[in-house]
Amino acid sequence: MRNRPIPGSSGLVRPMRLLGDPVLHTPCEPVSDFGPALKQLVEDMFATMYAAHGVGLAANQVGVGLRVFVYDCPDDEDVRHLGHIVNPRLVEADGVTVRGPEGCLSLPGLEAGTLRHDRAVVEGTTADGEQVRVEGSGFFARCLLHECDHLEGIVYPDRLTGRRRAKVLRAAARAKWMT
Repeated sequence: MRNRPIPGSSGLVRPMRLLGDPVLHTPCEPVSDFGPALKQLVEDMFATMYAAHGVGLAANQVGVGLRVFVYDCPDDEDVRHLGHIVNPRLVEADGVTVRGPEGCLSLPGLEAGTLRHDRAVVEGTTADGEQVRVEGSGFFARCLLHECDHLEGIVYPDRLTGRRRAKVLRAAARAKWMT
């Protein structure tokens, strides 16, 4: 990262959209304008993610219905993965399926054991239009899958069933941020 600006250092923290907001349940539109507004959105998303102490953030979580997400997430070997993807496409999700704790900045303070594949590959572009391919395993794969879900209008409780789903939705309904 030497000689490069710190992601989010020129961004503004945007208000976080919370569970129940329709933008979180609506599939996002592809990005077609790769101009300065997109670069500013990415900077704002990094600033917002860092302010909320997250490891990933999708554009719809700040109220923008575009296919963009940012991440600063370790994998299971504690290797840091830092970047953003515009118009991401999940091209592979395989490996063992692991139920692990999953939280979300749009459901602050809540988490639930959620099934996810242990490996994911996402392709897309940068805000400059350069092609990228990101491969993740372990916790980083969970992050990639979680953010791709957001762009499809899916929040992690949608992946839960039975008691796990009921428990997290009850907790969300009682949360201070829902009132």
